[in-house]
Parts: sequence; C-alpha cells; structure tokens
Amino acid sequence: MPPMQKPLLAAALVLLVLLPTDLNSTSDVFTPLVASALTTNVRPFQGTDGRLHFVYELVLTNGNATAATLKKIEVLDASDSSKLLASFDGEELLKHLRTTGSTAAQNSTIEFNGTRLFLIDFTLDATAAVPVRLSHRIAFLGGSSPSHSAATPVALTYTIAPLDVSRKIPEIGAPLSGKGWVAGNGCCEVTGVHRSTSLTCNGGIHIAQRFAIDWMQLDADGRLVHGDPADVHNYTSYGADILAVAAGTVIDTLNTLDDQIPGQLPDPKTITIENVDGNHIMIDLGDGVYAFYAHLEKGSVRVAKGDQVKRGQTLAKLGNTGNTSAPHLHFHLMDSPSVLCSSGIPYAIDYFSLAGQVPEKEFAEATGVEGNWRKGRTNPTQRQKELPLDLNIVDFSSVK
Repeated sequence: MPPMQKPLLAAALVLLVLLPTDLNSTSDVFTPLVASALTTNVRPFQGTDGRLHFVYELVLTNGNATAATLKKIEVLDASDSSKLLASFDGEELLKHLRTTGSTAAQNSTIEFNGTRLFLIDFTLDATAAVPVRLSHRIAFLGGSSPSHSAATPVALTYTIAPLDVSRKIPEIGAPLSGKGWVAGNGCCEVTGVHRSTSLTCNGGIHIAQRFAIDWMQLDADGRLVHGDPADVHNYTSYGADILAVAAGTVIDTLNTLDDQIPGQLPDPKTITIENVDGNHIMIDLGDGVYAFYAHLEKGSVRVAKGDQVKRGQTLAKLGNTGNTSAPHLHFHLMDSPSVLCSSGIPYAIDYFSLAGQVPEKEFAEATGVEGNWRKGRTNPTQRQKELPLDLNIVDFSSVK
C-alpha cells in the first residue's frame, strides 16, 4: 500500500499550482467555470442596418462544487485584450443565457455540473477592422479551489474560449420573387424562435435555424391575410413560386403532406422529425453549404432527389404544411444535410430592395398576423450582399 502522504502531497500541489491567475501566463490556471464556442468559427455578415453582425454561442459548464454566478461576459479581440468588442451584464446577461433544453435561464447561477448556453450577438461598424480571432473574459462568483465541497464563492475573472473569425459567407440569390416580403422570425434577437432554439441530437448541441427566416408577403393594402384567416387561400403569400437561390443538387424532398388549417399549430402529438418541416426541399450548394425550404404546398414540388437545379429555377409553391400556423416559406442555410442536427450559417443575398420595417412592438402584440402593416413601408432602397433582418420588408423584384 503506498504511503499516505503521497496523495496528500499531490493534492497540495494541485491547490498551489491551480490558483486563478492570468490565462496568458505560462502557469496552469484553475478554471472552475469552463467555456467553449458552440461552433468552430464565427462568420460576421452585413445586415440591412449597415453593420457587421457577429452571432454565435458559448457553452458554459460549472465543474466545481461551489455554484458559479455569472456577473459579466466580455468579447475581446484575442490579439489585443484591451480592445473590448461587446459586454453583457445585469439583465442583458440574463436575457442571453439559455438552458440546454432551449428555455430561458431563470437566473445567472450555474449549479455544480450544470451547463448553459450563452447566446452572443454584437455588431461593429461596417468599415471597422475585423479581428481574426475573439476571446471571452468571464467574471463570476465561484469556487476558488478544486474542493469536493461547496465553499463561500469568491470573485473570479479570466479570459477563455478563443474563437476564429471567418469572412467567408455564401452569396445567394432570392428564394422568392415579387414585392412586400416580410422577414418573419429573422436575425438576430436572442429571444427569437429561430435564434434561441437549440437541439441536442447526434451527440451534440445544434442550432440549425440560427439564421432562418419565415417569409410572408404583404398585399398592395399592406395585409398578410384578408378574409377568413382559417383559409390558406386568403394569405397573400400562399401559392407563391419558390426559387433556387443558387445552382446545386437536390438531395431530399417531401411532397405528400396536406396543408394545416391556419390560426394554430398542429397537435404536438402528431409532429415527428419526418413531418415537422412539412413538404420540403434540400439542395446541396457545394462547399459544405446546404439550402433548406420548408412548409411547401402539397403536390407542388417540381424537383426530385438527384436533380440539378439552376439559380432562379422554380422549385415548388409556398404552402402551410408541417409545424406551422400560417402559410410562409421557412428558408435557411446549414453546414450539413441534417435539417435539425446541423449548424445554421449566415449568408448574403446579392440583390434586393429594402422597402420598410413592420413595427416590432405592434406585431408582437398582435394575436395573429391580421392587420394592416402598410405603414411600415418606405421608399425602396437598393441593397447588395446583405442579410435581411427581423421584420424587414423586402422587394425581390429588382433581383438580377
């Protein structure tokens, strides 16, 4: 049996070496709260607000018996820690904190062995120098030593979770044609249904719909629906042609599901992985980029698996199939051919016109999509290589 003092000595050495300090030093550092980026890189893109958007997530895990209470998370230029790019604290910090079950965190404390997602979004001026790498300075109250018993929390701060920045994003055409298209549930509010919904599948945490948009169309009077809202045919966008955003190969389709009755979501008991997106099309655009179109009209899909498509080609018609409460086109790009177990990636639409903004507060307070949203329209302005943001009104008639 080995001498008793050897394991005691080893434990003492651990306590001496792993005291909190600067992570840029050559010494080991005890980090009770660990963090890593959910994605391998962040891809900044230019939005219609003229700014560069950085949208990604950190995975935070408390490996210490003492609970960790977050106080502040800062985003830094990894090459120069004096360059502060974004800061989150107080109510703003809590707003960005999510559980792994895709719900809002109730408070900023992470229990022993607990994990949270921290949703990050910040912007820089479009002309600003873009860092090649980011890092994250985290301040919290937590355990100061690797003790197996909970102790009085102490204030800790260190910089971790480096993340590469990639300026490469896909440039695509429009998925629709015509005027008055509203970018519903678009980027980048952390409370948005697409942005905030993560899924644990295939052994990881995925946010496939991070940059998804639900496109609905206004008529000449500014209405998304007229007449009985329970009739799919009364929605302006119903039956609109769906277009290929780029050349590619069709790798999956579904064309057999009936439309849902608008006004409410279908019974959750009837929703499966196979039918959640309704009739759909997935296209391999090459270079590890896949386009996904969902909720298409039954029998309208004009392509089949293996078909080669060209940009601008009509693929199907807009419907109301799957997990949807009103006719719309759900569109997003992702980094693998898995609709739910992939990572959503940003993109730029090469040509379109920005024609206004549906009032966010009024739209959120509406019980449905009924109403006149014409007052949100403005004189169209030509845009190039931008991603429409939430509730933008977009004209695709100027697509080249």
